[in-house]
Amino acid sequence: MPSFKFDNISDFHAYFNLQAPENPLFSIMHNQLDENEKANCEAYALDEPIETNCQFYTISLKNIISGEISYGRTKYDCTNGSLLFTAPNQTLSFNNITYSSESFHIAFHKDYIRTFPIYEEIKKYNFFNYNVNEALHLSPKEEQIIKDIFKSIQIEYHNNQDEFSKKIIISQLETLLNYADRFYKRQFLNRADINKTLITKFKEILNTYFDNNLFAEEGIPTVEWMAQQLNVSHRYMSDTIKIETGTTTKDQINLFLVEEAKNLLRINPKSCV
Repeated sequence: MPSFKFDNISDFHAYFNLQAPENPLFSIMHNQLDENEKANCEAYALDEPIETNCQFYTISLKNIISGEISYGRTKYDCTNGSLLFTAPNQTLSFNNITYSSESFHIAFHKDYIRTFPIYEEIKKYNFFNYNVNEALHLSPKEEQIIKDIFKSIQIEYHNNQDEFSKKIIISQLETLLNYADRFYKRQFLNRADINKTLITKFKEILNTYFDNNLFAEEGIPTVEWMAQQLNVSHRYMSDTIKIETGTTTKDQINLFLVEEAKNLLRINPKSCV
């Protein structure tokens, strides 16, 4: 599988035969087939399997029809109306992707937002570091809201640039991220059963770790290690645990240790003397 590292947005555009971005640090694309094209084809296809690593942030809204997008050992859940976020240095694999006739894509370098509050605030949006199989799946109403924001950014992007352009684009970008944050909270609530399964597996892993005496041999497991065992990103695991329990992942590990220590004291009071 060919592998490509895109250090800048211009190289990304050039590889996919796209028009050069109007700003080298920010681009927005709206792909849509016209009526004549739709008569013969209802989808775009990316037939060649490729692996990409981009040195900038991306936000994509696509309806995946078939194929696979992979990040690490996980595979993308092909569901219509999916909003996918990636942070710099994430590697994605695309294999025989076919997606709907309309899609939106934003790419921006951290230098574009460096002088604005969003430069620090973007770090709180954990979904930029979720695995691709943890993408945001939108309801039709939510999808329309996100599309409207994309279109507003696109209009401003293609206007004659002036002193207000960047501020307006970043303001709309912040609005998009805030809506995404809201919709992700809805998705977590709607997936309560799945979340509870993750919590159960989390506790089972800790039990096995304790039973095998790994606490004594390896020390307290890290958040990253726990996420690897669950085959999810550590940010997604932490957010799920926070929503379901009201505590952090580290708190849950420490609570487990406290309970096991209490159990040992009940069984053998002299064991901790």
